[in-house]
Amino acid sequence: MPLKVLEATVSSFDGVFEKFRSESAENKANLILFLADKDPATSLSWCPDCVRAEPVIYKKLEASSEDIALLRAYVGDRPTWRNPQHPWRVDPRFKLTGVPTLIRWENDTVKGRLEDHEAHVESKIEALVADK
Repeated sequence: MPLKVLEATVSSFDGVFEKFRSESAENKANLILFLADKDPATSLSWCPDCVRAEPVIYKKLEASSEDIALLRAYVGDRPTWRNPQHPWRVDPRFKLTGVPTLIRWENDTVKGRLEDHEAHVESKIEALVADK
């Protein structure tokens, strides 16, 4: 199966991230998608940029014949994410400023990233996956 998906929340991230890292050598691309949580009332993300980007990202990744690992990391609800001390805002590995953020993880570091304003652009997603 070309696309392998793992999911994590802030509280489960460390364990899931270790699994993601341990399997990274098996894949052509290893991506982390930081997303806003879904609103339980609507089943949609509270983040309009996430609603716009998610289907485009999944379409591009699912169309690839390469082995790709995707770790979906949910940042929490809006008040949790807005906290300047949110763990992924202050984590030196990720330094998130917005969601969605799509990161290419390679050799235990961030190799490339698409921020919230560009994570829905098909050509940029393709370039990130292809490492161009």
